[in-house]
Amino acid sequence: MHIMKLREQNTALLLIDLQKGFDEEAYWGGNRNNKDAESKCASLLNTWRELQLPIFHIVHSSQNPNSRLHKSHPGFEIKEEVKPIEGEPVITKEVNSAFIGTDLKERLDKQNINKLVIVGMTTNHCISTTTRMAGNLDFDVLLISDATATFDRKGLDGKVFSADLIHDTALASLHEEFAEVISMKELMGRV
Repeated sequence: MHIMKLREQNTALLLIDLQKGFDEEAYWGGNRNNKDAESKCASLLNTWRELQLPIFHIVHSSQNPNSRLHKSHPGFEIKEEVKPIEGEPVITKEVNSAFIGTDLKERLDKQNINKLVIVGMTTNHCISTTTRMAGNLDFDVLLISDATATFDRKGLDGKVFSADLIHDTALASLHEEFAEVISMKELMGRV
């Protein structure tokens, strides 16, 4: 039996919020995990370009003028290693989900795309929200565990939860409910 490769399924790569503002770790809670997530995203981006598969760059435009992701701040810019090239769509969102207030779903539908690979920042916020919505919208989603990352979070009582714990629990909540969570290595075996 032939198992269809991702390249045969018009699989889209969604690169979410890979913006310079996330380099200011302390602002987001510090102690970021998966420090090589961007280089994995860059490697995936190059593979998708070589295979001429659909690519969507998604950026967060915070409505808070003090945010590192506000369009007036240098942190709004996409990181160098994953910068879009001419012809690659850049979709700007103002909330956690890449599907709210954007034409992402219409673009995917128009191109008959129903399989997505999701990578980027941050696991428990925009990655989680976009993945949940994609699953609810009936997309077949692969979420790449080591090409996403997050930061420490403070609980309601002030207790600090490590970035790894936040990352792992976010992925555990998404796996087999909204997406299939796999590693970069597993993904490359399916391309």
